[in-house]
Amino acid sequence: MTNRSPRLSVIIPCFNVEGYIPETVASCANNARDDFEFLFVEDRSTKDHTYEALLELTKRLPNSTVIRHEQNGGLATARNTGIDAAEGRYLTFLDGDDWLAPGYLADLVEWIERLDVDFVRTDHVQVTGVNRMVHRAPEGRRHTPLDPRTSILPVDDTTMVDYPYAWAGVYHRRLLDRGMLRFHDGLRTAEDRPWIWELHRRAESYAVASLRGVFYRRGVASSLTQIGDVRQLDFFRSFDLVLAELADDPEAHRLRKKALRNYCVVIAHQLLQRDRFERNVAAELRRRAAEVLGRMTEEELNEALLGMGEQRVDVLRRIRGGMRGVAA
Repeated sequence: MTNRSPRLSVIIPCFNVEGYIPETVASCANNARDDFEFLFVEDRSTKDHTYEALLELTKRLPNSTVIRHEQNGGLATARNTGIDAAEGRYLTFLDGDDWLAPGYLADLVEWIERLDVDFVRTDHVQVTGVNRMVHRAPEGRRHTPLDPRTSILPVDDTTMVDYPYAWAGVYHRRLLDRGMLRFHDGLRTAEDRPWIWELHRRAESYAVASLRGVFYRRGVASSLTQIGDVRQLDFFRSFDLVLAELADDPEAHRLRKKALRNYCVVIAHQLLQRDRFERNVAAELRRRAAEVLGRMTEEELNEALLGMGEQRVDVLRRIRGGMRGVAA
């Protein structure tokens, strides 16, 4: 890399991904340029030799750095460590068990420079075993600058705040200067939720590009989404943060309805999957879910659950009680 600051910083948190990291690093090598830097944050892996593998593999990756945490801090904190170390004009993220198509990072930079927006979001490819499926970002307006607020609503449709994946996009450093882009330290799941809400509420411009160069592995055994321990319950803190940060928003009343619906969707999803949780965690999930639902007024609940589907409405009705008349 030259003495100039890099154009792009790629932040890659890694935790117990020794079996996947060779493909991840190889895909970075297939995207390497003199003005790109790669920051691997090793979050004190506990079950394998991810750190040692990274040290060996990155010897062949130009402009790469391995940063090791002294203790495990979770995905949000690992991303923040990478953000603090990043020197690029633009920042993007990649999870340690995912990979990139050749040339994808150059396309990302081309689009954000061409459109001169605060951030660009992209589609992605979900990989489950040998199966691959394209997931499109919900916003249909493509390759044109947009006001991020216009992609939050409507309440009862899938919008860009329902597509929170930090790795599906690229972000201008000026967002950091305005107090955005960092994650809430310590969040181990749903860390993208308050993050994406803040971007769409506070950033000035964004765009969606029809790029499909991120390959996201679903169902990885080491992924927190596959582990039924108490860390899964961090989603409660995530959505409570969303609601708290909405309080001073000039459109708080309208946006709160969307946030409550998001919250209810995730609560229902977790309750319907509760068999994968440890017994004490499942009990805590039910207790906290009932508490959250109990804080909502009947009007808020009716609006949040309208058209959500019989199965989800039924499980939420049973947890809270007293929800007769809520339409599925």
